[in-house]
Amino acid sequence: MRNTRRLRFAFLLLPLVPVFVWSCVDERIVFRDRELFAPLPSGAASFVGYTDETRKLTVCGNCHVGPQSRWVNTKHADAWATLQANPGAQAFCEGCHTVNALGNPETGDAGYTATGDVRYHDVQCESCHGPGLDHVQNPESGIPLAPLFVDTMITRGCGECHTGTHHPFVDEWRQSGHGHVQASAAGRVECRGCHTGEDALLAWGVRNDYLEKDSVMANATAHLPITCGVCHDPHSAEIEGQLRFPIDVRSEEENLCMKCHHKRGVPDPTTFRGPHSPEGPLLLGYGGWWPPLLTFSRDTIVGTHGSEANPRLCAGCHVRSYAVTDAETGDFQLNVTGHLFQAIPCLENGIPTTGDCADTERSYVSCTDAGCHGNAAAARNALATVDLRITNLTNTIAQMLTQVPAGEFVDTDNRYTTGEGARFNRELALVPGSGVHNPFLIESLLLSSIAQLQADYGIPVPPGVNLDNTMQKPPR
Repeated sequence: MRNTRRLRFAFLLLPLVPVFVWSCVDERIVFRDRELFAPLPSGAASFVGYTDETRKLTVCGNCHVGPQSRWVNTKHADAWATLQANPGAQAFCEGCHTVNALGNPETGDAGYTATGDVRYHDVQCESCHGPGLDHVQNPESGIPLAPLFVDTMITRGCGECHTGTHHPFVDEWRQSGHGHVQASAAGRVECRGCHTGEDALLAWGVRNDYLEKDSVMANATAHLPITCGVCHDPHSAEIEGQLRFPIDVRSEEENLCMKCHHKRGVPDPTTFRGPHSPEGPLLLGYGGWWPPLLTFSRDTIVGTHGSEANPRLCAGCHVRSYAVTDAETGDFQLNVTGHLFQAIPCLENGIPTTGDCADTERSYVSCTDAGCHGNAAAARNALATVDLRITNLTNTIAQMLTQVPAGEFVDTDNRYTTGEGARFNRELALVPGSGVHNPFLIESLLLSSIAQLQADYGIPVPPGVNLDNTMQKPPR
């Protein structure tokens, strides 16, 4: 009985099967090609711009979804709105807030400057990469490459917009150490990871292509300096300032500045060379040779500049932006961007510049702006006190080192003697800025080196030397 019922049920279903099969095979799916973007206006010079300005969807972003999704959160994606919200906006400003020949290898009127079309609002992909029409029509032609080299004297790159009194980033940068390649450093393979732009990117795992990449990688003497695109990521705003790495992390491996400014902050028994770019270890409080007689805890020798009181660490002092006004009239002169990378730069007609000058002729805005020092005079006096103390202690060590047996200075024995350690600490203290980066640590290292030289070699301390920690930070 049970089997009969199943059989009847099966026969009842049979008439339905053809209907079901017919409905599947008869269904039609229709495909229709669509225009990827509206026809280009006359004079666009092959710049394609936006597919949809309201959604900030670039034509490039239809395929390059990853860069599009990151770029849309950058300030470049709001460049036009930012300009319109500025009460001082003028027509000549529009070139740097739209897609045209500025920033890329193209020249002449193009994009917005030629058409005034809203599709070219904002600083889009093509602002750096150049016109994309050929690539859109034939992807095999390759993506137009953006330049990495910048300067104020060329017709491409960041310098075409990020310059002048409004945003003098490149004007300042080209005066800085980052704006030049040291031939001696570039000639050493082991140095290039911090002294050339192309090798710094490789050292940091950045493999993006750029306009000059083939030429600089194939030529042992053609190098890029540390340009904007080395420290800044043009495609991403994940980190403030579109930086590739954060500046507020107390770590040599993760902090953008310290990824290079940390070489030989502590002794290396395998080399005779002394300290080199030791700012990171000093700021974080563990640089130098620590003699056995050094008894201070780390909490008492981390300077304020490397503590929570200065959350931006290196950049807190070295990359400070502010406006310069005429001292007599109060009229605006220019916006300082901090891209000289000098904490207390010299002033020329009130404008920060590079070069040597007296301490009274320097800007102390970085010291006073954050409220650390009450005024410029207080900052200047603190610096003078530190410099005097370091001068006295390093002179003392220099005198004592002349009495250390010559056999204690063998650079090839892979060991560090007290004499070599004291010499390292003296050289560390004499690196420009060391006293400011961490006065507490520097004084402690020098004092303990003096005590260790006396204990291990019986060398007397010259008379009149104060062996107290005059700058020691109170324990927390």
